Amino acid sequence: MNNHVSVLEIDANAVLHNLKYFQQKLQPTTKIMAVVKAFGYGSDAVEIAKIIQDKVAYFAVAYTQEGIALREAGIKTPILVLHPQLQNLEALVQHYLEPNLYNFTILEAFLKMADEMPLMNYPIHIKFNTGLNRIGFWHTDVPVLLSILKASNNIKIQSIFSHLAASDDPNEENFTTNQINNFAFIVKQMYDHLDNEPMIHILNTSGIINYSKAQFDMVRLGIGLYGFGNDENVTSELKNVVTLKSVISQIMTITPGETVGYNRAFVAKDPTKTATIPIGHADGISRKLGNGKGYVLINNQKAPIIGNVCMDMIMVNITNIDCKEGDEVVVFNSQQMIEEIATKCETIPYETITAISQRIKRFVIR
Repeated sequence: MNNHVSVLEIDANAVLHNLKYFQQKLQPTTKIMAVVKAFGYGSDAVEIAKIIQDKVAYFAVAYTQEGIALREAGIKTPILVLHPQLQNLEALVQHYLEPNLYNFTILEAFLKMADEMPLMNYPIHIKFNTGLNRIGFWHTDVPVLLSILKASNNIKIQSIFSHLAASDDPNEENFTTNQINNFAFIVKQMYDHLDNEPMIHILNTSGIINYSKAQFDMVRLGIGLYGFGNDENVTSELKNVVTLKSVISQIMTITPGETVGYNRAFVAKDPTKTATIPIGHADGISRKLGNGKGYVLINNQKAPIIGNVCMDMIMVNITNIDCKEGDEVVVFNSQQMIEEIATKCETIPYETITAISQRIKRFVIR
């Protein structure tokens, strides 16, 4: 029995379609690291991982806790934690998660712990900053980094990687090409002094599309898995993964001059029929969508949101829509709708989908 009236449906076939689309753009030997951080970009990381675990080489999460959740759900695939914190290193090792060691502070803390435990050949990843200027070692750190790494046999470098700052922007082609070249130069320096040749990866979804020559050993597929290519043509070939639905809980008819919602933001000019829907800004419906900016679909017709978005509810105008209490309401069911919502909220689809609150029940459609 589904006792949640607002649900996020996750389309397993769409996920598989999107994965296959990107696989076909890669060399047969290129591995895929599927990024399932932020609850699988707002969907459900565990369910996404279960759908594709036998088809990818790695999963990536942002934080240790996200990796632990996958392990506790029985996911055995290697998991890279992109941004581990000092206080979580022991938990990370207990669940056999692989840390990205991105500066000397966390590298030295990890090596100290590895000595005390002790660990043997524990898989780690090293990130270099090549222009995003967020986290990562600098190219000037290479000599010191190498001497520290070579002094320890507690660890094994699984991969060396970096992250592109503007791979989706054609105007930044020179910058991106420079990032890739600088990364290749750093890797060569590392390879010259290491006993093994760790895997290397720099491409994100837009990188796979625009810079496929730089696929190296592995690529990191994030937003593309969920149906967005940061490019209209690519997005149109991908399938929408998430559909957000609710129901009509009450229908009202109000007379001219009456108002709807907080601060009486909507004033009826004519007799108006409204529907109240149990989903609001606490569920990820931005307040920027209120007062006619956003809409939902009821029986395939657009019902504009009227008045301010409340914490747990929205009201919509259904004057010209034939519907009844209990009818289904679609908040979004396509990439186009998600992009439209993002544009109206002056943001990007990433924020729109990751904002869907955890109190919305997730369902996988297989």
